[in-house]
Amino acid sequence: MTTGMIFAVLMIVCLIIGLILGHPLAFTLGGLAVIFGYFGWGPECFGMFINRIFMTVMNNYVLVAIPLFVLMANFLDKSGVMEGLFNSLRYLLGPIRGGVAMAVIVVATIFAACTGIIGASVVTIGLLATPPLLRYGYRKELIAGTICAGGTLGILIPPSIMLVLMGSYAGIPVGELFMAAVVPGVLLAGLYVAYIATVCLIKPEWGPPMSREEREALDKKKILVDSMKNMIPPALLIISVLGSIFAGVATPTEAAAMGAFVSLLMMIAYRRFSWKVLKESVIATGTVTSMALMIVVGATCFTGIFIGLGGDELVSRAILGMGSKWGSFVVMMLIVMVLGMFVDWIGITMICLPLFVPIAEQLGFDPTWFVMMIAMNLQASFLTPPLGYAFFYFKGAGGAADQISMMEIYRGIFPYICIMFVGLIICAVFPGIFLWLPAMMK
Repeated sequence: MTTGMIFAVLMIVCLIIGLILGHPLAFTLGGLAVIFGYFGWGPECFGMFINRIFMTVMNNYVLVAIPLFVLMANFLDKSGVMEGLFNSLRYLLGPIRGGVAMAVIVVATIFAACTGIIGASVVTIGLLATPPLLRYGYRKELIAGTICAGGTLGILIPPSIMLVLMGSYAGIPVGELFMAAVVPGVLLAGLYVAYIATVCLIKPEWGPPMSREEREALDKKKILVDSMKNMIPPALLIISVLGSIFAGVATPTEAAAMGAFVSLLMMIAYRRFSWKVLKESVIATGTVTSMALMIVVGATCFTGIFIGLGGDELVSRAILGMGSKWGSFVVMMLIVMVLGMFVDWIGITMICLPLFVPIAEQLGFDPTWFVMMIAMNLQASFLTPPLGYAFFYFKGAGGAADQISMMEIYRGIFPYICIMFVGLIICAVFPGIFLWLPAMMK
C-alpha cells in the first residue's frame, strides 16, 4: 500500500470520527480535503479545488434545476392543492378498512410527482392526515409509518432533486433517470397500499372504516366529482414538468422553471398568495439550496483528494476482490445502506458515485440501472435510525403528531423499511423495471 493510499484510508477514518462527533457534513468533508490535500499533495491542491468547484459545480447548468425544484415545492406546499385532494380521497376511500391510510399513499405519490423535497412532503401530509387518522381510530404505528414512508417517495419519483444531482455526477442524462424512476416509484407505492390492505384485513382494529353514520351522510357522486376536480391542478403541474421532459420539449432545468411558474399560478388561483408567503418561500428555497450546494462543494473537494491519493484504486481492489460481480454489487449496496444511517444522501451521492459507477461499468452493469439501485437504496436512508430524516420531519411538524411517541414511530416505519428492501430486490432481479420506460422513450 502506497503512502497516498494510507492517507486515503485515514481520510475515511477521520470522516467517520467527524460524523460521530456531530460536525456538519459540508465542513467535515471540506476540512479533511484541505488537511489531507496539503499534506498529501502540497499547496497545489488549492488550485485543484478551485478548478473542480468551478467546472463541476459553478459551471454545471443542470444543478440550476435544484433551486427551481425546491422553489416549486415551496409554492406547492403553500398553495393548498393537496389539501383538497386529500379530503376528497379520504371520503372516497374512507368506507373501506385502511382506506384513509391508502389515501395518504395516493396523495403522497401525486405530491412526489409534483415536488422532490422530502421535508415538504412529510410535513404537509403529516399535518393533513394525522388528525383524521387519529380521529378514525387508526393505530398510531400505522399512521406514523404510512406518512413517513409515503413522504419519502418524493426523493425517488421525479422530479427528484436527488436524481438531478446523481445524473449530473454519474454522466447520465437526468431525463433518462426521471423516466427510469417512474415505474419503481409506482411499484413501491403499490407495495405500501398492499401492506396497508393486508394488515387491516388481518387486524381490522388497526385501520377501521368510517362509521356507518358518516358513510350514509356522504354524497358519493359529489365526492367522485370533487376528486376528479382536485386531480386537475396536480395533473397540470406533472404534465408541465415531466411531460415536457419526456417529450423532449424542455431540459430538466427549463422544466423546473416551468414547474415553479405553474405552482406560483396555483398559489394565486387558490388565493393563498401574499408577499409574505412569497418571501418565506424564497428564503426557504435559499436555505435548502445553500445547504445542499455547500455539501456538494465539500464533497467535490473531498473526492478529488481521495481519488488523487489513490483511494479509488484501493476501493476498486477491495470490491472487485469479492470473487463475483454480484458479490461486489452486494458490498456496494451494503456500503450505501450503512452510510445512509449516518450520512446525508448528498454526501453519499458525491462520495460513492465517482467510486462505484466505474466499478459497476467494469463489472458489466448498466449504468442507469446501477444508479437507480443506489437511488432506491438511499430512499431507505430517510427511514433508517439514527439519522432517519422522515420521522424527525414528522415529529417536528407538531400538531396531532405530538400524540405519537418516537417509539411508536420507530415501530411503524420498520415494516416499510422491509418493503423498501423487497422492492430493491425485485428491481435487482428484474432490471427492466428501471430500463423499460427509458428504452420506450428513445
